[in-house]
Amino acid sequence: MPDFWRDSGFHLLTRDERGHLAVSDDFLRAYFQRPEVRPVEDSCAAERTLHEALLKNPREAVAVARLAALVDPDARENYQVVLGFRDRLVAAGTVEECYLGCFLGTAEGTTAGAPVPPLFIDQMAHVIARNILEGTEDPLRARAGELLFREQKVTINDGVIMAADAETVDMYATTGGFGGLGRLVAEAQTPMRTVELDVLSEANAELYWSRDQAHDTVLDLSFAGAGLDALARLLEGWVRHFLDVEVSIQPVQKIADEKWVWHIGLDAQGSALLNDLYNGVEVGEERLARLLSLFRLEFAEPSVMPAAIAGRPVYLALAMTEGGALRLKPQNLLVNLPLAERA
Repeated sequence: MPDFWRDSGFHLLTRDERGHLAVSDDFLRAYFQRPEVRPVEDSCAAERTLHEALLKNPREAVAVARLAALVDPDARENYQVVLGFRDRLVAAGTVEECYLGCFLGTAEGTTAGAPVPPLFIDQMAHVIARNILEGTEDPLRARAGELLFREQKVTINDGVIMAADAETVDMYATTGGFGGLGRLVAEAQTPMRTVELDVLSEANAELYWSRDQAHDTVLDLSFAGAGLDALARLLEGWVRHFLDVEVSIQPVQKIADEKWVWHIGLDAQGSALLNDLYNGVEVGEERLARLLSLFRLEFAEPSVMPAAIAGRPVYLALAMTEGGALRLKPQNLLVNLPLAERA
């Protein structure tokens, strides 16, 4: 099977009996190797000693006084953030439990403690998606997995919906792919080469495995296409992995349901749009044009839903911003599903 997303940290973790990722010392150590907390040339002795101790024992308790001894205030703040996140991971026991705990029953990204930075939320989604995809031979599904933790830039031409990695698009827009030299050329207003990213299809999808960490391939999210189907299958696996329930997710072109009872936006734009449509608020054509996809989700076992709506479908929406940004929030699918145990 192809090995991919080595930068996710998946290889530093082991699975528990549920198939979830048990927090390991090696995984925790990786956070103390981040540039934000790794000592630099002018780091004080207290900072170097703390860093060395945490590499030796990444679960070591750190007293407030020990942090206060760090001379650099930025270093103190960075350690507070990373240690707070470390403590959440350790208390949760698995990455999945930590991820879910950041959202269930609380404001987004917080629990009874300090907020979790969006960067760490995305990193958890990254490694969890890698866990879910372990053993897959479908490169389109792996590329769809990037939507769970990386912002996309969407373009629509003649009804074809193309999603490219936003960071990669921005890099080529500013440097032409030539780094600092390209930026100088751009600032000099010299014409730069046009770079076309490869659009994955069933015919050429295998090329993804050799470029899985380059984020330089494009996913076609057009209706009835293989890319959108790959995303739907991935989202089914996401629900199954966290909630132990089987769902079927299918793209639909419209919601023609007089008994529409439940919906979930897969991003902030999709949530707002579905809320307005459900409440009868008039939605202009320009805003509707930013709707990328609708899905119909059905539970394999309706009894897991609240009795009042058991058997009814749940509608999902994926939409982009005015600027063409797509920022999928996979946590929405976990915390907003209508489950009887939450009713």
